[in-house]
Amino acid sequence: MSSIAEELSTGKNKMEKRLSKWTKLQNRKDGAMKYLFVGSAGLVAIVIFSIIAFVGFQGSKTFADVSIMEFFFSTDWTPSSESSPSFGTFPFLYSTLLLTLVSVLLSVPLALSGAVFMAKIAPKWMREILRPAADLFVGIPSVVYGLIGLTVIVPALGKLFGGVGYGILPAAIILAVMILPTIMSISEDALRSLPGRLEEASLALGATRWQTIWRVLIPAARPGIITGVVLGMGRAIGETMAVFMVIGNSPKMPSSLLDSTTVLTTAIVKDMGHIAYGTTWNNALYMMALVLLVVSLLLILIIRVVARRSEVK
Repeated sequence: MSSIAEELSTGKNKMEKRLSKWTKLQNRKDGAMKYLFVGSAGLVAIVIFSIIAFVGFQGSKTFADVSIMEFFFSTDWTPSSESSPSFGTFPFLYSTLLLTLVSVLLSVPLALSGAVFMAKIAPKWMREILRPAADLFVGIPSVVYGLIGLTVIVPALGKLFGGVGYGILPAAIILAVMILPTIMSISEDALRSLPGRLEEASLALGATRWQTIWRVLIPAARPGIITGVVLGMGRAIGETMAVFMVIGNSPKMPSSLLDSTTVLTTAIVKDMGHIAYGTTWNNALYMMALVLLVVSLLLILIIRVVARRSEVK
């Protein structure tokens, strides 16, 4: 009996030692992964703030030669003038906001309708086909959208309304198609994540299917829908190549949706390659890039606020 007890005791000690070694090894791995993740997050934060600081510092040099009022509110953009160069970016700001608004107005009704159909109306087999098909639009390069707009949409609008066909409207149509999958996907997820008791209670009270969708489900999924719309706006504001190919690129205030104009992104792309670094013109382009960064950050903050409110509710 004593020998058996000794063997059991010896085996127990060995198991405890192995367990102790395994625990120490796991703790070392956990500690190493913790430092790796913290370091990665810190590196990403440093890179982001470095970009913002560099663009902001370089862009702020613009105001050494140009007043803030002229830069943001003047409509005269003639930086190449040797006698009296002017750096008014108000036409670019106005066109950027107008283009974003029109593209969102064109995209949201279609995206929301598609999200409601896939989430609450379409059968499962159809949903499994439509969802990947919609996601394919995200993978199409923007230059392909621009090429289609240049060869199809611009000539069609020119024949329909007269003129060349360049302007905000063809760019807005292309952007509406580009941001539609983002808005539709997030809106569908928001609708599908709603608890089933909401729909059941509405139908039990005598509401029709459409009344349930319009007055119960869509208001309940509003935070997710707004998040999708804001993300779509962020992509519309930052899109460059597709817009560059169809907007006309004239640095002036547009008098209509089919008037050639320029937005912030296309103005930066058009001039950055051949302007000497450190000049007032180059600094003005960096300042426009900073404006785009600030707008993107504001959109992210809006998403955060909407998410917090939805959690409280």
